[in-house]
Amino acid sequence: MKNKMLSLLSVVFTMLIASSAFAQEAAGSNEWSVKTWGLLAAGLGMALAAFGGALGQGKAAAAALEGIARNPSASDKLFTPMILGLALIESLVIYSLVISILILNKV
Repeated sequence: MKNKMLSLLSVVFTMLIASSAFAQEAAGSNEWSVKTWGLLAAGLGMALAAFGGALGQGKAAAAALEGIARNPSASDKLFTPMILGLALIESLVIYSLVISILILNKV
């Protein structure tokens, strides 16, 4: 019962705060808002791409090294696909960099 009451109060409180925020008049110019959201999108895009790319590269390298450690004679067969996979992961991060630069030049 206590959890239900707490969740109900939090929803009501959020609705009260949100309604007063939406009731305010809009600013005269929207240019600042567009620049702010553009910069935020570029920064978050690069941050997520770098984080995801680092995770992907770490897991790919760990799996390849574990395979080589289990069977050292298969290192020739594992090395080339690992390098190819790492290059493809890195190309996605570079693609995100290009998109972020395009967003920054648009703003």
